[in-house]
Amino acid sequence: MNFPKDFKWGTATASYQIEGAAHEDGRGESIWDRFSRTPGKVLNGHTGDVACNHYHLYKEDVAIMKELGVDSYRFSIAWPRIYPNGTGQINRKGLDFYKRLVEELLESGIEPAATLYHWDLPQALEDKGGWLKRDTARYFQDYAAAMFKELGDTVKQWITLNEPWCSAFLGYGNGVHAPGKSDFNSHLHAAHHLLLAHGLALQAYRELNLKSEVGITLNLAPQYPASDSAQDQAAARKADGFQNRWYLDPLFRGFYPQDMPEFLAAVAPVIQPGDFDLISGAVDFLGINYYSRSVVRSDGQGGYEALPPQGPVTHMGWEVYPQGLYDLLVRVHEDYGPIPLYITENGAAYPDQVEQGRVHDPERTAYLQQHFAQAAKLIEAGVPLKGFYVWSLLDNFEWAFGYERRFGIVYVDFETQERIIKDSGRWYQSFLKGLARG
Repeated sequence: MNFPKDFKWGTATASYQIEGAAHEDGRGESIWDRFSRTPGKVLNGHTGDVACNHYHLYKEDVAIMKELGVDSYRFSIAWPRIYPNGTGQINRKGLDFYKRLVEELLESGIEPAATLYHWDLPQALEDKGGWLKRDTARYFQDYAAAMFKELGDTVKQWITLNEPWCSAFLGYGNGVHAPGKSDFNSHLHAAHHLLLAHGLALQAYRELNLKSEVGITLNLAPQYPASDSAQDQAAARKADGFQNRWYLDPLFRGFYPQDMPEFLAAVAPVIQPGDFDLISGAVDFLGINYYSRSVVRSDGQGGYEALPPQGPVTHMGWEVYPQGLYDLLVRVHEDYGPIPLYITENGAAYPDQVEQGRVHDPERTAYLQQHFAQAAKLIEAGVPLKGFYVWSLLDNFEWAFGYERRFGIVYVDFETQERIIKDSGRWYQSFLKGLARG
């Protein structure tokens, strides 16, 4: 596998999933604090109160990254750690944590890549309507501008939002994620305000004339028709509209997909003049989180249904399908490019166990190896892929699954906070050492 010399190899995490210290140094309540305390919402009643205690153990975690040999670390900033109530005065103790983390990364030769929003909305803003309200996008712009000013000369890559599809649909459409609302049409309002928040943050960034890069991360999944029939082809197109194009089109074309009339009617009330000019502002890159694909067929009523996985699955029940990464990025490049692309998340959960001080996870190693091979193929095909971030550095709080799903290349004993680099992490380390960079 050949990769360019400037190709970025990294690993990624998210604030609520690893930091812990939920009630320390002035941090405010997030929607995930509230949601995880709501009975029946998170497996086994788990919360992110302690998680991996990264807030206190960040130096140890950065040392592990340095040992692995990664170029870059993608982390997220907890909005309620900076603004406990979503707005107002910066909480300096919260900000200082990220300054210490960035400094530690830079001293270790690791490039910081910061995500501004990885789902932990301040609960105070949710109490005012959250992403269903346009004001939240303005509050996000203020928060983003403050972070750009405070960290803009040290963070080389900024991501405004992580997976707005998840924030909108899982949070407001079907309610399996915080804040746990379930109304399909209103989730499209949330999605629009999230995209508007991205556009406003982008505007704030450009006004500061910073020299770093700024982009957005989408969770995209190729939608394959179950057959060549016209009905299944139409079903796959509709599934693609829901999962992919509803976010790609406004970002890169300046409008929502025109072949989805029900969606367009639902979102129309919250669109204001000038919104798409903001949303479609030029980004420096697009981050793509890829885990699996869907194979869909017509449900006979103008909709679609996904077929069961057709190959091996991870502990999440997601089909392992590396070819989908290649198909997806080629399609994004052809339909929406040219734009530099990063794989900002890719990885797999398996039920890992410690055996005599080691964690043997051959399935995860194979998963990474196969997806790295597809990344090499993409570069050979001329797709401007610039980096690859393995999800995740650490086993962590896996949202509604609590601590029962382990994605890390580093094992975490959540009782003792001991870290053990898994075999997959050692494989990644040796891969990076032996990499032939063309």
